[in-house]
Amino acid sequence: MTRIAILDDWQRFARIAADWAPLESRASLQFFHSPFRDEDEAAAALAEFDIIVAMRERTPFPATLVSRLPRLQLFAFTGARGGKIDFAALLARGITIACTDGSGGEPTAELALGLMLSAVRRIPAGDAALRGGRFQEGVSPGFTLKGKTLGVIGLGRIGSLVAGYGAALGMQVLAWSRNLTPERAQAAGARFASRDELLRTSDIVTLHVVLSDETRRLIGRAEIAAMKQGAVLVNTSRSGLIDQAALLEATNAQRIIAAIDVYDTEPLDPADPIRSARNTVLTPHLGYGSVETLQTYYRQSIENVLAFLDGAPIRVISADPNARRH
Repeated sequence: MTRIAILDDWQRFARIAADWAPLESRASLQFFHSPFRDEDEAAAALAEFDIIVAMRERTPFPATLVSRLPRLQLFAFTGARGGKIDFAALLARGITIACTDGSGGEPTAELALGLMLSAVRRIPAGDAALRGGRFQEGVSPGFTLKGKTLGVIGLGRIGSLVAGYGAALGMQVLAWSRNLTPERAQAAGARFASRDELLRTSDIVTLHVVLSDETRRLIGRAEIAAMKQGAVLVNTSRSGLIDQAALLEATNAQRIIAAIDVYDTEPLDPADPIRSARNTVLTPHLGYGSVETLQTYYRQSIENVLAFLDGAPIRVISADPNARRH
């Protein structure tokens, strides 16, 4: 019988997100609720599976792991692009790759807004104080967003949504990216600014660009130093956009506040220094993972696998989608 591995169900939501019965009548399913410790453990666990259903941006699939999966015929992943997946290696092996629709951007944009509000109004500190038997003691006042400046770096689908939220709150919205024009910024309700002006004048800076060789460490020590004292830096995109050592220095010195949803290694190592960093609001990569998005991901993944079993694959990828980011 065909064996199917459903990976990366760290929130234990896959089972109730969609109807797996049509697949269970035709194949043996195994759900994996914990991350693999390393590539060796992943290879040993997955070597006997014919089909893998993987959540984007969770388990890495480098070429070295792909080469150790002799029975793999279909790699079905959620979303349309995955930076941790070596698609070229899968295609070279003749493995069919199927994707799903994306989230549309709203879940990540809304989480970015939530992180902003949590940071500026000290919501996590207030929650911890109340649960610790205190009331307002030890919780400093936050600031009002109306009249403040929001700097959006990257004005694509998600960045444009966040810009709209800022405008709705009465904020002045600035935007910058390497290829952004004043006209495109204005169409999204923002004013085009240089990166230097945006960093220098924004009360909140939020990142919404794809990680690439050109954008890696886009925000380094100099950029953080240029930000206002007490400004908030929000990252729901990719950890590699920020120099992590510089970020920790600035937050621990209480120069800025960081509101972060993405990390170099996920799940986050228990010893990672960001866990104990001051002036931070942290969430465990919740950005795209709303109920509605995950329901779509799993429903379409089931459709993809059933179509493959019927000999008529759908939503097939025939070229490396990661190449579009360069």
